[in-house]
Amino acid sequence: MDTLDVDVAIIGAGTAGLSARRAAQKAGARALLIDRGPLGTTCARVGCMPSKLLIAAAEAAEAVREAHHFGVHPPGPARVAGPEVLARVQRERDRFVSFVLDDCRVLQESGDLVLGTAKLVEPHVLTIDGARRVRFRSLVVATGSSPFLAPEYCELHDRVLTNDGIFELRDLPKRVLVVGTGAIGLELGQALHRLGVGVTILGHRGILGHLSDPAVRAAAHKIFTADLDLHPDHTLERIARGGDGVVATFKTPDGRTHDGTWDHVLLAAGRRPLTANLGLELAGLTFDERSRPHNVDPHTLRAGDSHIFFAGDVAGIHPILHEAADEGHIAGTNAAAHPNVTPHPRRCELSLVFTDPNIAIVGGGFNNSPPSSHAHGEVDWTRQGRARVLHKNRGLTRVYGRRSDHVLTGAEMVGPHAEHLAHLIAWVVQQNLTVEAALALPFYHPVLEEGLRTALRDLEHNLS
Repeated sequence: MDTLDVDVAIIGAGTAGLSARRAAQKAGARALLIDRGPLGTTCARVGCMPSKLLIAAAEAAEAVREAHHFGVHPPGPARVAGPEVLARVQRERDRFVSFVLDDCRVLQESGDLVLGTAKLVEPHVLTIDGARRVRFRSLVVATGSSPFLAPEYCELHDRVLTNDGIFELRDLPKRVLVVGTGAIGLELGQALHRLGVGVTILGHRGILGHLSDPAVRAAAHKIFTADLDLHPDHTLERIARGGDGVVATFKTPDGRTHDGTWDHVLLAAGRRPLTANLGLELAGLTFDERSRPHNVDPHTLRAGDSHIFFAGDVAGIHPILHEAADEGHIAGTNAAAHPNVTPHPRRCELSLVFTDPNIAIVGGGFNNSPPSSHAHGEVDWTRQGRARVLHKNRGLTRVYGRRSDHVLTGAEMVGPHAEHLAHLIAWVVQQNLTVEAALALPFYHPVLEEGLRTALRDLEHNLS
């Protein structure tokens, strides 16, 4: 068996792995990417991009239905052609994936990317498909994650969908039971509902897009339960194959029992890092019950004092594309320099849910800004001028500031175009600006940003 010697081996050629290879190579290291396929990042193939394509179609259908509020009356109701919707999703998805595949093809031709299954056989040696040995000085694990399949759903077989498979459908189903009220469940559930699919969405422990501020979560609950058959807390009593799909019974905290039949179950109850069968235990690494590696430093991405680094979803820190790219850079740089590891600063934490209205959390939100040391300011979007002009006047935004120095620390919001407004707050938070400095920035009229100014003024008052 031939042996290849490299400085840095990288398992996984997704967003984090590709970023790690670039960083390691830039640092002067000989880096090798190994991927078992299929190539193409999670974001491009089954995540960010196809989901946003489906949401865009849903927004178009909703715009037709809502046009009468502006005195505009289409000649007839919106007609959703499911095969056409999904054909565009797949066509554009494949276009995004093709860009990644082009890059990977170049890496394969240069020998920097090898296809196959990697597994450690010694702390500094791995094999590819058990046939080729690679000896490395340090290792970056960037294997990503996979949808979590709870045992009670496994026996439903082809009636279970995840975001890894839903975009392969040729037509929209008639009825779907969505399990999960995080970003994936809320986004796809609302989009399918607006495209004419009968949707029921089930959650646990009242979770809604991982909002932690009680007031913002209550506002989101009121908005989404008015539009959707949404149950943020449920107890599943029975689920099985039946009729032409799935039959299920569940209870809600009010004591009511609900029965129904759906064509498919869409499981969106989280993802798990892909750490199994890599042989990482040979290097002394341990993992929690969710397969997340223990003792990964978020600023170095190093696992304990080992020679192994984790980047992207598999690290279990912030499973979001831009964080995966950053983590790949940090892990690749440190893997190349190992054992001289350097902590790197991280960007302001930012998470978005692309529902309508959007949900956004900045800087860790309420959980990172406890009332004992922070004040809050808020804007009720029902009364905001530009939001009413757009007929998007729903939601609540809260911003948080530290009492000791008036520095802005974060925000939680459900409201119009929060995907954009959250970026403004994140930029301010990362610059450690005070609320007074933020209010000195320009605000045009009439714009949604004036709503943020209202919240900042309220925060300034509460701080003083």
